[in-house]
Amino acid sequence: MTTQALLIIDVQKAIDDPKWGRRGQPGAEEAIARLLAAWRERRLPVIHIRHDSTDPQSPYRPGTDGNDFKPEAEPQLGEPVVDKRTNNAFIGTDLMDVLDELQVRSLVIAGVLLENSVDATVRMASNLGFEVTIPEDAVASIDRKDRSGKLWSAEDVHALSLAILDGEYARISMTDAIIETLP
Repeated sequence: MTTQALLIIDVQKAIDDPKWGRRGQPGAEEAIARLLAAWRERRLPVIHIRHDSTDPQSPYRPGTDGNDFKPEAEPQLGEPVVDKRTNNAFIGTDLMDVLDELQVRSLVIAGVLLENSVDATVRMASNLGFEVTIPEDAVASIDRKDRSGKLWSAEDVHALSLAILDGEYARISMTDAIIETLP
């Protein structure tokens, strides 16, 4: 049987910094907390990704409060924490070693931001041969301006990002449906 791991990306206090603008999906952290509880109850592997920004102005910079995990996604003893410095959790990290050690071939990937670090990691995981599922209610997006200056709502960014990833890179589902299929 393929071991399925839960990968939680960048759910740190920095995501609440006003610099990001308006965020959608206000229930994402609650859905992530439900996923974590289900994985922990079944003793399935949970891996936390922490963004350690090298930008001195970033709220994700190590040594700042923003670098701390949000309470809903706080790692427990024994759960690996992989530190990354780019948007892709596989680049410059030991994530692949952790997944190999745990014999993981299937990932449920949740966190922030869907259109940034989650997207980059999902695409790489799929390209590396992992089966990937995204719980659409456990990922979040922010309002974005395109190159022409048009403002796209976080809800539209979220919907489009999921549509682009669906099928080619990942299967899209809901938190409760994913939990129902766990052994």
